[in-house]
Amino acid sequence: MPLTAPFRGILPALVLPLNPDGSLDTAELGRLARWLAGHEGIGGLVTNGHTGEVFALTRDERAQVTRTVAEAVAGRVPVISGVCCEGIGEAVEHACLAREAGAAGLLLMPPHLWLRFGMEPEHVLALFTAVGEAAGINIVAHVYPAWTKASYSSELLAALARLPWVTTFKIGTRELSKYDRDLRAIRAADPSRTILTCHDEYLLSTMVQGVDGALVGFASLAPDWIAALYRAVCGGDLKTAQAMQDRLYILKEAVYGAGEPTATAHARLKTAMMLAGRVRSNHMRPPVRSPEGEALNAIRRAVERAGLLSPGRGGGA
Repeated sequence: MPLTAPFRGILPALVLPLNPDGSLDTAELGRLARWLAGHEGIGGLVTNGHTGEVFALTRDERAQVTRTVAEAVAGRVPVISGVCCEGIGEAVEHACLAREAGAAGLLLMPPHLWLRFGMEPEHVLALFTAVGEAAGINIVAHVYPAWTKASYSSELLAALARLPWVTTFKIGTRELSKYDRDLRAIRAADPSRTILTCHDEYLLSTMVQGVDGALVGFASLAPDWIAALYRAVCGGDLKTAQAMQDRLYILKEAVYGAGEPTATAHARLKTAMMLAGRVRSNHMRPPVRSPEGEALNAIRRAVERAGLLSPGRGGGA
């Protein structure tokens, strides 16, 4: 599969439906993918992201998730598969399996070794070059928060933008001064590259910087609202954009709280989606547990206030 146009628009990072025994619920995953692909403004679907519990999946399960989604959407929108590996050889293997499963692009995450020990710019370029040469499809560079040791400098982002395979950047800098510098560095290096915000918890303030869309798990829950927010921003309609952000705020607080996404945010998102009827269950793989008690009730109240509570979900979930 050759390189395609850079990705743009709203790209939901899919939650991962699971059966009670923890196995993949591929039927429900396919249904979710088809539902999301049918919304205006959706520029692609992302599998095996953090929202999709990539860390809890085996190599073969990751490929199966991508294959399920690609078959479900049947080319209506591109599918981008997350690659999260510690070594270059393993990353190349996962990337090629994703391509064979139907992925049109890869979301290449930093090895988590780098989060602990950091890295040199040549390490990053070597990873992206090896994966790009082996898979031969678009790469979305996943840019981690500025406070982590796996954060890419603005200069390194510019160097990545000059690689032929790196067509899109998922920017999660979460420090707005650096965010601005990063966007400018990528645009200066190659203005054809697209930039997607991944700041689920403050979409409006990062969209107005002039990006090409958003790659967020939040869009699995409210794809139409987030697409409407982005259209308003692109059209310069700040009042409508602010109104949409206010509408999203209730859900944002229930899922992400006051800070950055945490280890339980994806469980809360899946629970909100279950309560809204987007998926039929909120099963998680250990050690992460589904919300219970008051945590569950708080999410239910937020989904109800947002007008999304599915019939029959008012009581126990």
